[in-house]
Amino acid sequence: MAIEEITKLIQESATKEVFGVWFLIGAALVFFMQAGFAMVETGFTRAKNAGNIIMKNLMDFCIGTVVFVLLGFSLMMAEDYVLGFIGVPNLKILTDFGSFLEKGNAPSFVFNLVFCATAATIVSGSMAERTRFASYCIYSAVISLFVYPVEAGWVWNSQGWLAQLGFHDFAGSAAIHSVGGITALIGAIMVGPRLGKYQRNKQNKVSKVNAIPGHSITLGALGCFILWFGWYGFNGAAAWDSKSLASIFVTTTIAPAVATCTTMIFTWIKNGKPDVSMCINGSLAGLVGITAGCDALDALGSAIVGIVSGVLVVVIVELLDLKCHIDDPVGAVGVHFANGVWGTIAVGLLANPAAPAGLEGLFYTGKFRLLGIQALGIFCILAWTALLMTLTFAIIKKTVGLRVSQEEEIKGLDKTEHGLPSAYADFLPAVESIDYGYENATAVPGYVPVAEAIPVKKVPAFDETTPKFTKVEIICKESRFEALKTAMIDIGIAGMTVSHVLGCGWQKGTPEYYRGVQVEASLLPKVQVDIVVSKIPVRTVIETAKKVLYTGNIGDGKIFVYDVENVVKVRTGEEGYDALQDVE
Repeated sequence: MAIEEITKLIQESATKEVFGVWFLIGAALVFFMQAGFAMVETGFTRAKNAGNIIMKNLMDFCIGTVVFVLLGFSLMMAEDYVLGFIGVPNLKILTDFGSFLEKGNAPSFVFNLVFCATAATIVSGSMAERTRFASYCIYSAVISLFVYPVEAGWVWNSQGWLAQLGFHDFAGSAAIHSVGGITALIGAIMVGPRLGKYQRNKQNKVSKVNAIPGHSITLGALGCFILWFGWYGFNGAAAWDSKSLASIFVTTTIAPAVATCTTMIFTWIKNGKPDVSMCINGSLAGLVGITAGCDALDALGSAIVGIVSGVLVVVIVELLDLKCHIDDPVGAVGVHFANGVWGTIAVGLLANPAAPAGLEGLFYTGKFRLLGIQALGIFCILAWTALLMTLTFAIIKKTVGLRVSQEEEIKGLDKTEHGLPSAYADFLPAVESIDYGYENATAVPGYVPVAEAIPVKKVPAFDETTPKFTKVEIICKESRFEALKTAMIDIGIAGMTVSHVLGCGWQKGTPEYYRGVQVEASLLPKVQVDIVVSKIPVRTVIETAKKVLYTGNIGDGKIFVYDVENVVKVRTGEEGYDALQDVE
């Protein structure tokens, strides 16, 4: 054998080894995407359900692993494949592990497992905040055990009937995202909307759609970045050489970036301001849209995918909410279902023969064959999933129940399903979790102990001769607080209590939009300043506040004046006028 041939074999062997390692690294990146889904779903829902969301995302992977080992992987990738439809279970991963490794099945098992978990976890967000945890676990087992493995085998097992036809879904727009997306739609319909989401009139028709903002857009954005990072493994792990890997990275970058820009511009024009949460959905929509054809499209094609995805996600999210009245808190249907279908069809339209996959898209070659195969494949995958998941949810609903009670939903699933007072324990009032007791508490005796630094003195009892006390309550804009505080100190006010409050007047504030739904702006952020005065004239306090707060615009604030019966300083026991004075 010539030296050149030996060198070539060594290079090919080394390349194969490198891409085998990259394949497993890609699987690890896809696993890390579970954290991204958890953060997006948690951020887009309310804090009282944050722990429940995290638990469901954790169990999607763990339950999925158990059932995928037992049956799912065999149904999907078994060597004995019946009529191109389903694998024959052999359980070799449990009964003949040596043979399982020798045949190179281990990397395939890990990679398909993390893909399976992705399909399952998409549904968590659409059914969030009102689904029973036990019911969700049952659903997660079913989709990972039977629904996903069968249809994914059609696509990715070389004996699968769609693979034999030439159906192209490189990383799962159809096999993963469309499956998770249509299941999310079915689940959201069958579990029903969250309490308070839609108001109905006497004819039981929806008269008003209420926005229910998520509690942390920061977590949502973090989840988006994690998902985008993991998507390079999601799309690129199965690349067969450096050229294809580079091409996949390019298209996986362009599509979501263009989609996000499109969503920003679209919502900016439509609502007057760019919608932050919808732009996060736009990024994910672009990623889903490019997943099927990441190896088959060029830069122009991926940009077109991004433009369509950026508009499509907004249209579908708002259509479901405003017109169909289907409550999907995180936009899972718009992101995964709509753009999973679009991404699959886009391969038939935009595949460039010059791209690594070498497919012939309609717009480049004028040939309809690939488009027809893509349409047939996505239809059959959706039909299979819809049939089985509708049946699954119907059985769960009739047996163990799909939805929590109204009382449980109002309290939050963290408390009722998992016994968590809150997922954010540091923000809980201490009295809710710690009993400090009162047995050793000492009543104020009327005298300050000698050991205290403040001189001991007799505290006079409160009587009618004590000067009058008046409480002045000022509610103002947050932006005027510092000026008000300075002015009060300048006239001699020694103490004040400041609170952030929510309130409204007749005008109800300027309308704002969250995910296309007008936010009920009847409660606006304000600052409330409470001052108790005795020596300083009340009129002086009022006039000073009016002078500082006045702008002539609606929302300058209100001033309320109350009589106060008595004032008691806890530390010293002093009452009345003396209780308002600082230590000399």
